[in-house]
Amino acid sequence: MPAPRSAGILLFRERNGETEVLLIKPGGPFWRNRDAAAWMIPKGAIEAGETAAQAALREFEEETGTRLGAVPFPLATVRQAGGKHVEAFALEGDLDAAAVTSNEFEMEWPPRSGLRERFPEVVEARWMTLADARAMMLPSQLPLLDALEQKLKG
Repeated sequence: MPAPRSAGILLFRERNGETEVLLIKPGGPFWRNRDAAAWMIPKGAIEAGETAAQAALREFEEETGTRLGAVPFPLATVRQAGGKHVEAFALEGDLDAAAVTSNEFEMEWPPRSGLRERFPEVVEARWMTLADARAMMLPSQLPLLDALEQKLKG
């Protein structure tokens, strides 16, 4: 069976001569007490009949509440620790990170309790410099920052 595939967008902007990227902290109990190495790009599963770019745009909107009006450019594909392949795109843009609103998911919580609880997919979004992002980002997604730097230089 092929590894699960998802797609996401690394939104970036220039501020005071420095590149900043928008990262999100996922919601739910697994991520609750984690900060460093927990931030990531808004991303999600590529659904049947959908291109990776379409999935990335849809997931960005679902997880941030913001619809992007431009077409993102291909950035890189990374393999996460669990085996999932993430096809990442990048786009220059801006939004108010404090105003991000996310969709929710439902899961059994506490485990094996038979109870179901709803959690936001994203609890926080934050603009970070590339240096800050390197300290906070999920390790398997760090190559996306290098890929962005290379694209912006070249």
